[in-house]
Amino acid sequence: MALALMEPTNSTTPQSFKPLVGKNYEHKLNQSIQDLLAEIHKETPNFSPFTHIFHELMQAKLDPPLESIWVYAGLTFRSRNLQKDDILDRVTASKDLFQLVSACSGSCSSSKSIALLAPVVFEVYKVVVELLGKDLVSKRERKAMREVKSLVGVILGYANVCCCKDSSEESIGSNLIAPFVDLVCVWMDSDDGIGSFLPLVSGEIRERLSVGGCVDVVYLAGVVLAELFLLELCLKFRAGIAREELEKELKIWAVGSISGFQSFYFFETLIRMLQEEILPVTSLLSSEDEVLLRKVLYDAVILVEYSFLNPERVINVPTEHMKCLAMARLIITHEAVEFFREGGNQMRAISYNNAFSSSHLPSQIIKWVTNQIGLEEKANRSYGSSPKALIKWLLNLENQGIKVFDDSISKRRTKIVLDISKADFEQPASKLEDIKVDDDILFCIDNKGEDKDTDEEKMNASMSSAFVSAAHTMKSTENEGRKRKEGLSAEKKKIKFVKYDLGQNSDSARTRSAVVSNDGVSSESEVDNPISDNDTDTKE
Repeated sequence: MALALMEPTNSTTPQSFKPLVGKNYEHKLNQSIQDLLAEIHKETPNFSPFTHIFHELMQAKLDPPLESIWVYAGLTFRSRNLQKDDILDRVTASKDLFQLVSACSGSCSSSKSIALLAPVVFEVYKVVVELLGKDLVSKRERKAMREVKSLVGVILGYANVCCCKDSSEESIGSNLIAPFVDLVCVWMDSDDGIGSFLPLVSGEIRERLSVGGCVDVVYLAGVVLAELFLLELCLKFRAGIAREELEKELKIWAVGSISGFQSFYFFETLIRMLQEEILPVTSLLSSEDEVLLRKVLYDAVILVEYSFLNPERVINVPTEHMKCLAMARLIITHEAVEFFREGGNQMRAISYNNAFSSSHLPSQIIKWVTNQIGLEEKANRSYGSSPKALIKWLLNLENQGIKVFDDSISKRRTKIVLDISKADFEQPASKLEDIKVDDDILFCIDNKGEDKDTDEEKMNASMSSAFVSAAHTMKSTENEGRKRKEGLSAEKKKIKFVKYDLGQNSDSARTRSAVVSNDGVSSESEVDNPISDNDTDTKE
């Protein structure tokens, strides 16, 4: 069906034909977008002439601009007469849309292919929200829920295959030609705007996409991944399993997916959303479930050190941008510590403190800041080992007129200062440091994609041992594993270290499109269950 939809409705060749190359192509694309936007705002718009125009623009290039595919898919989807009261028909329409978008973007870069999934996620989200508002008493409704869950898994699998493509092939600064807010209009039936189109991201993220000119495609891809990620996590709450088992499953899946995507901007989007008081999932989860999801995300972003975030590997991201993310992670870690401390979970609070102080993050922040202010970094200089201590040092620098936080954090400066003061009054850092952390924990250093150098493996093994005393959550089962080495108590619980191998790299468009068949959408997902029992080892 999707391939049939790709055929233009009118193939008449204009008499004054101009080759769609170079400036002619750019002019035709820009003018067509402006004409379409003008038509959209009419009381009775007529989109039929534009379908052929954007199909022609899409076919004129091997790697067509995102806008050409985006608009063509939108116009094709609008032309379909959907029965809005038939939820199963809407699920089928979402499947067809996914097939159409993935087929049209088969020759595109991985980031562009993922960014083009934004309208698909938008349509699927609307179906999910409607289904969650029903009792699912009819067979059609239950079937629709099963199929939409399967569809989300397949879309995630497709996105994961896209992420496996060599990131070095991505072009730097591949901005959209048209403002993102204009492209959103193609998919909206009202003036709701970007807030309705991207319901699963925070207001700060939507603001970034709305202002400041045209959006970078790589950044948009990270935002789309975050929406898919949250949508799948929210659907997993409907699995009907015990809460403790659910939390464990969510953590394992979240860590495996983050490690598999290896997307800087996806990770940044998660961090930015965690800065909000409430996650943008209120339409999908209860307040109690939202708290559990926050705990899961805290564990996933704090207790695991992902190798794809190392400055040496993130070569296409400006240093200043990496510094901003590091500062945001610092604030998030402190807020997570206070979140659990105030909730009476001192063990998890101290595990976050230890994970932070044992990671590369403090040294990276100190190096960036000392270079910025021209201060010589000395090995014997103490900046504090906890997030709170480091934040206090940075706030002191800001009090001296040195700007170290970006605008998003500076807006919350008053709250941060109050939180630090409150934490000092209620429980000094020294008290937390006196608390002993259990060994019944999981912490891993994600080394996916790194060269298997012998010295590096030794270093990582040593660091992994050090991290054992830092993390408290993601508990392993009692009976798995081998005996510990001499010197460790036999009564200690085993520690499970998880290996993530979400598939071999592939730079073939054929591999990506294999997820989508002409017979329909496969029910299997590349990342639906990223970690199995066979993929885990027990650390001696």
